[in-house]
Amino acid sequence: MFTKIITGEFPGRFVWRDDDVVAFLTIAPIRPGHVLVVPVREVDKWTDLDPSTWARLNEVALHIGRALESSFACERVGTIIAGLEVPHCHMHLIPIDTMADLDFAKADASASAEALDESADRIRGALRAAGHTAAG
Repeated sequence: MFTKIITGEFPGRFVWRDDDVVAFLTIAPIRPGHVLVVPVREVDKWTDLDPSTWARLNEVALHIGRALESSFACERVGTIIAGLEVPHCHMHLIPIDTMADLDFAKADASASAEALDESADRIRGALRAAGHTAAG
């Protein structure tokens, strides 16, 4: 499924795109600003990534995490790599205030397109303000 988002077969609200890594908003955010950071090359488990892709995934996650901190009122940006829901490695970045904010049971499957677009715009703006040209 993520490959189809990356190739444009399915829609996605991208906040980052380069040759190796993309990042887009999830359609069922746990909290506003919930982003998925995904290697372009389809690899199921993060432990199967080559070291350079793993490093790049984390480098992009750091840039986006900082953008989330500046765009959303949050105590921290939490990360989760669960990998059970889609067989394509991905890192969840979620603006959080408590550990309870990392509960997938709180995912909002009915998040409005307007709310998702607004979150994506805020993140892209923060990334561009920080000088990142790969922002969406």
